[in-house]
Amino acid sequence: MTTTAGTSLWDTLDHTPSPKQRAFLRYFTATLVDLVVLGLCAQFAPDYVAVDSFTIMLLAAVLLQVLLKIALVVEHKVAAFFNARPGGFNKFMRFFAAWVVLFVSKFVILETVVLTFGDRVIFGGPLHGVVSLIAVVTVMLVVEAALVKFYRSMS
Repeated sequence: MTTTAGTSLWDTLDHTPSPKQRAFLRYFTATLVDLVVLGLCAQFAPDYVAVDSFTIMLLAAVLLQVLLKIALVVEHKVAAFFNARPGGFNKFMRFFAAWVVLFVSKFVILETVVLTFGDRVIFGGPLHGVVSLIAVVTVMLVVEAALVKFYRSMS
């Protein structure tokens, strides 16, 4: 695909994207959202989120995106396990297990960030930074959802 003078690469994207292209754009956008949220938190709440440099922030955003997606995959598998079984107990267990997976995943994510970046990325505050991490992740997910809603409203 070639571009002519005066057109940008984005002007040539008038085709229906393939599933791989859609996945790339989804994760690329989500990672950029995570980068922005992490950067704003580090700038405006330095007692709770501290990051050494932009490069470390970018790497942390990629790591957070990957870990969040893994947590969601595990949560969906656990939910599917209980959804496949009838009864009120299994319905309760579906929600309880999902909550446990999502709650425990925040500790795993925090420990992975600590092991990967050491003191270059610090989540501080209550519960050794877990509350700050949960707040940052929540904001990331809310912003991602808002962007998806906005995008879909444009059609």
